[in-house]
Amino acid sequence: MIYLTLFWTFFKIGLFTFGGGYAMIPLIQDAVFTNNWITGEEFINFIAVSESTPGPFAINMATYVGSQVAGADGVFAGILGAGCATLGVVTPSFVIILLVAKCFDKFRNHKIVAGCMKGLKPAVVGLIAAAMLSIGKTVLFPNGFSWEVFTNAPIYLSLAIFAIMTVLAFKKTHPIVIVCISAVIGITVGLLLPLPIV
Repeated sequence: MIYLTLFWTFFKIGLFTFGGGYAMIPLIQDAVFTNNWITGEEFINFIAVSESTPGPFAINMATYVGSQVAGADGVFAGILGAGCATLGVVTPSFVIILLVAKCFDKFRNHKIVAGCMKGLKPAVVGLIAAAMLSIGKTVLFPNGFSWEVFTNAPIYLSLAIFAIMTVLAFKKTHPIVIVCISAVIGITVGLLLPLPIV
């Protein structure tokens, strides 16, 4: 049954991922591609929508994937699928936070706990970097690396947007301003220069 599969898949993702939503991207990507639930293009779109809508990134991703996968059977099925995937991804964190809150003060200075926390930091950075590289490859080099990529507009637009956002981030521009500027750039480019997404 698809609802149990969605719950169990996202439960495992929520249970074994440390470092927040971005660290979950490689696991979510592996799960949805292994099960043939969505395409690479849909996955990139889900990331964009999940990032730009209110709420935690991982929960938004789980909700969108659940609704897309189960939604083929109707609106109610889509809502139920979204609920199962969302419940699956939040349940481990909820239980773990409750347990940690009871025990953390006792063990926060323990050598093993401190070592685990130090060891998790580079792992989280690695997961986020893996997600960035994977998504970047899908967006910029969908057919593999070739010099022809540099003759197309998408790579230059992506680099220009990245440069603008980097400058804005270093100037300590408010995140809402960055999101609004990104939306305006995306809509303008989409209207003036429709780009094929592969």
